[in-house]
Amino acid sequence: MEPTVAPVPLPPALQRVVDHVHRHLTEPLPLQQLAELAGLSPWRLVAVFRQHLGISPHRYINLQRIGRAKVLLHQGMSAAAVAGACGFYDQSHLSRHFKNLCGMTPGQYLQAEPLRVQRL
Repeated sequence: MEPTVAPVPLPPALQRVVDHVHRHLTEPLPLQQLAELAGLSPWRLVAVFRQHLGISPHRYINLQRIGRAKVLLHQGMSAAAVAGACGFYDQSHLSRHFKNLCGMTPGQYLQAEPLRVQRL
């Protein structure tokens, strides 16, 4: 049995931002607003995000949205409906970010993972 390592807690300011992102994933999340929530400058928020999470706030938001999109696609929602439900402007915006992060479009993703759709 391998030992488990407890995750390192995020600084409170960063945790507030992460929680806010998860609660408001379908809404616009401008960097300035997130920085104000954390009590940091936008530049400093990006630096703290990269230090603790290894990615920028923008990439984190897109990864969370794409993760949610995958769940909804597997539940049988259309790509157009998924786009709106995940905070993307339209289906084209979803497809562009999906392909950028996953290397394939939402339709290609579903074709590549048909068994997961049936299991849900």
